[in-house]
Amino acid sequence: MLVDQLTICLPDNPGTLAEICRKIGEAGIQIHALAIAGNADFGVFRLICDRPRTAAEVVKHAGYQVTVTKVVAVEVENRPGGLGRVLDRLASCDLNVEYAYSCSLDGRTIDIVKVSGEPLAIKLSDSGLVFVAPEELYCSDEP
Repeated sequence: MLVDQLTICLPDNPGTLAEICRKIGEAGIQIHALAIAGNADFGVFRLICDRPRTAAEVVKHAGYQVTVTKVVAVEVENRPGGLGRVLDRLASCDLNVEYAYSCSLDGRTIDIVKVSGEPLAIKLSDSGLVFVAPEELYCSDEP
């Protein structure tokens, strides 16, 4: 139910994001989803990919800080109000949304959501949402 997201802190310099994406691509890693935020000093690059452990090693080897965070990937109806319904279900289970972003995967609309609330697994199960399993995102050789 939970998937691994990489969070990479990057200096706010031209070409830094391109360098990281190029290195990840050269390692044969597919980025499924990404979100980028920043300020004048640094950027925060969040991504979901098919080989998160390998990608984390690539990023570390390139000299950048990376952390792995557990998030949920939720299938969302691709129509007006789809996101609102997902957020309502999470709220009804007393889960807080810290941030979210979207992607398309095999023609489906997927929202990546960082949620908090304990007990997390039980509350997510009670939500009745359709989650994307890690094996739908990861390569078969990724543990």
